[in-house]
Amino acid sequence: MQKELSQVLFGQEQVIRELLATAVAGGHALLEGLPGLGKTLLAKAFAQASGLSYRRIQFTPDLLPADITGTEILEDGQFVFRPGPLFAQVVLADEINRATPKTQSALLEAMQEQSVTVSGLRHPLPEPFLVLATQNPLELEGTYPLPEAQLDRFMAKISVQAPPRATWVRILSEEPTPPSAVEGLDLLAARAESRQVVASQPALEAIADTAQLSSEEKHLRMPLSPRGAKAWLALAKALAYLSGRAHLEWDDLRNAALPALAHRLLLTEEAQFEGLQVAQVIQDLLRRTMPK
Repeated sequence: MQKELSQVLFGQEQVIRELLATAVAGGHALLEGLPGLGKTLLAKAFAQASGLSYRRIQFTPDLLPADITGTEILEDGQFVFRPGPLFAQVVLADEINRATPKTQSALLEAMQEQSVTVSGLRHPLPEPFLVLATQNPLELEGTYPLPEAQLDRFMAKISVQAPPRATWVRILSEEPTPPSAVEGLDLLAARAESRQVVASQPALEAIADTAQLSSEEKHLRMPLSPRGAKAWLALAKALAYLSGRAHLEWDDLRNAALPALAHRLLLTEEAQFEGLQVAQVIQDLLRRTMPK
């Protein structure tokens, strides 16, 4: 999968690895970056290489919840449910912060329960189910920032930066190669195997210590929650699994910390005014809870 996606999105190996780890860990990913960096391209290529069904939803202010979940229509004297674009295995929620909170909240049940409820009836979504959402970090006019409860549904927030200088000539001179479906890929089996990765007692205690220190950190208005801690551990296990190891190493926890925690540890207004970045707070917490 990594090889196939690297032929589509040049110079973004870390982004691709974090996306694969999120998929293996059974979570959803929020891709944040400027327009034109390949976020939509990556989501489509992921679906193609994995062989999973794919739907794209362009989020706009006039999008209604029924537009994504589906609705009941009258057919031959009976109400029949017509599924919306959420009924796919890989769903791209493009520019998710441009939809109203009412429509954003329609994703909550789908992401958490893997189902939607229409007219009191529950409709299960296909397995595996993965939401890849994108947003632009700069444009604020006409957007509806995701609330904390919505952000917490994403296992990882993946920052997509401009590629390195050495990759630009390749981007300008080569066309991306459409990915081929990877034979023998079983995402559900990979998720089950990833959960079996062993985490040592010191690693679990380090996560607990980080959570405790985050609650005492003066620069944070929202510390690490149990759900956030479990997401961090699952993402670290997935990174170890992708490296071919059956046990967790300290670097797995360090590499998983920023994508798993950056959208969960929220800075106070004073810290933002001082120009402090959440990545700095996370690095400081890790230095205090993990060996060098």
